[in-house]
Amino acid sequence: MGDKRAAPTPVKRVGRWVRSRSVRAKVTMGVVATLVLLVLLRAFVKKHSHFFVATQVAHSAGLLILIYKLTVTKTCSGLSLKTQELTVIFLIIRIICHFTLIRDIHIVLDSLTLGSTLWVIYMIRFKLKSTYMKPLDNMPWYYVLVPCAIVAIVGHPAWQINFFRNHFQFIRKFFFVYSLTIEAVSVLPQLRLIQNAKMVEPFTGLYVFALGVARLFSFANWINLLIRSGGAYLTQIGQGHLYIIVAPLAELVQTFILVDFCYYYVKRYE
Repeated sequence: MGDKRAAPTPVKRVGRWVRSRSVRAKVTMGVVATLVLLVLLRAFVKKHSHFFVATQVAHSAGLLILIYKLTVTKTCSGLSLKTQELTVIFLIIRIICHFTLIRDIHIVLDSLTLGSTLWVIYMIRFKLKSTYMKPLDNMPWYYVLVPCAIVAIVGHPAWQINFFRNHFQFIRKFFFVYSLTIEAVSVLPQLRLIQNAKMVEPFTGLYVFALGVARLFSFANWINLLIRSGGAYLTQIGQGHLYIIVAPLAELVQTFILVDFCYYYVKRYE
């Protein structure tokens, strides 16, 4: 009797077809799938707090992948210490801002993420220092922090008036927008390391992918707020509250930044 093999399922056929496409085609399909997902999220998710929780869950999933990598494989090869440190910076700023605005699950989730990120930094700096690719993790902090500070100032052009009227309000708004912009581009050192190494390690790739999913939910949250407000948020832009534009644009910038990562990540499986 001849060797009879089961016919491939439709899912496998689609998978083979996708793998046979070029890198450009795969990235294009990924962008289209992202847009479709945003439309679905807009249609079915009613409360914006669900987006925030989904964002934190996706980020936490990425951290769990890092914890597994660091504890089981005993190596931090391919990980950017500077991305982790930038993550700590924007989390600390955001937690402080949340204490002055709302004291709820936002602070709890951010605090858990902060603690996990500090542990990752400790492992990279001390326990697994010998496997850290320091020469390849060469993006200076000021490449991120200085432009983000400028964006935060521009994000509220009436800052001079607010500063003289209410010092606390000026500082709070500045650091709130500052944390948003740092968060949006904090992955840049990690992508720079990947470009320098010309490779994407499996766990590192999954971690950055999880960050991409987190940013997708965060971007969807801002779009949902702008749409459901019926234009109320947009009317505040004319009053100098440009952070309403800066925040979703910052998330969109990170989405485009991650397209570069997608190129290397998909190319790895060519």
